[in-house]
Amino acid sequence: MPTIQNKRPAVRQSARPQMSMPPRQSRLTRLFPILALLVATAGALKPDSFVSSQFTIVPLLASIMFMMGLTLTREDAARIARDPRPVAVGVALQFLLMPILALTLAKLLQLSTPLTVGMVLVGSCAGGTASNVICFLARGDVALSVSMTFVSTLVGVVATPLLSQFYLAEQVAVDEMAMIKNLLQIVFVPVLVGAGFRALLPRLSAALQPVLPLLSVISILLIIGIVVALNAPQLQGIGPLIVLAVILHNALGIAGGFTLSRLLGFDITQSQTIAIEVGMQNSGLAAALSLQFFSATAALPAAIFSIWHNISGALLAGHWGRQRDSLKYLLADIKVSEIDGA
Repeated sequence: MPTIQNKRPAVRQSARPQMSMPPRQSRLTRLFPILALLVATAGALKPDSFVSSQFTIVPLLASIMFMMGLTLTREDAARIARDPRPVAVGVALQFLLMPILALTLAKLLQLSTPLTVGMVLVGSCAGGTASNVICFLARGDVALSVSMTFVSTLVGVVATPLLSQFYLAEQVAVDEMAMIKNLLQIVFVPVLVGAGFRALLPRLSAALQPVLPLLSVISILLIIGIVVALNAPQLQGIGPLIVLAVILHNALGIAGGFTLSRLLGFDITQSQTIAIEVGMQNSGLAAALSLQFFSATAALPAAIFSIWHNISGALLAGHWGRQRDSLKYLLADIKVSEIDGA
């Protein structure tokens, strides 16, 4: 027994560094939900401060996509090539489950046509870049998360317009070719340019890595503020139904992604990662598309989703992260006991 007591602290000390987080990223991700609420409140109370910056939404979104490209490595591509099943299943769930949930909830709650359009657009978009940070907080499979975000972003260039056309054709006219062209410009090209930049200038890209989370969050916060400001008049009469619809959309996406992944045989870490990716959408892109092709009201679900999915994601990451810590330490203790017993 004394030998077990002497060895346990060493096991725990070796486990903790692997699961720690860079301080800057930790503080940033923990404050992000609060900052999103503050910026959204500012946009609602003082819309004039944000409305004039409406033209920056597309450049801001393109910059986020460029920064996502800067995070991609050859190892990520090699990982997908070795075992593409988790990525393929995750991306399939992303584009099958989320738009169906969006349309179903909109019909059940009898949302207006513009709000239904906004819900379906959120559901038809790729995974959000914030999901990679949330996955890191949850001690999930970060490489899988980044790979899913990248692949779903590229697939979404075609899938988002086609899904929007399929689900919304009876309610509004969707110019899918114009939307594909738009997505090529603000998503596909910036991601590939970012990946190429990293491949050609690896040292400069490595030097930029520490500031990418900060720049991404600032860009997302500005998009949230502008979208909320554009919807300030509508927010005064907003009912609880749209808020409920967004919360259910996010929750059911996470639950469905996790449950279906487990049923398909993936382990808990992979399933949790897929769940986060499926439930957290690129709501900034949905807001931009709504404003460009539909109306400010159609962008409202995306604005609410931007705030909520970061709050729910941070809470879920904390819960899963603590669970994984406890499980790892328990398993470490069991292994030490078995070694001593032998």
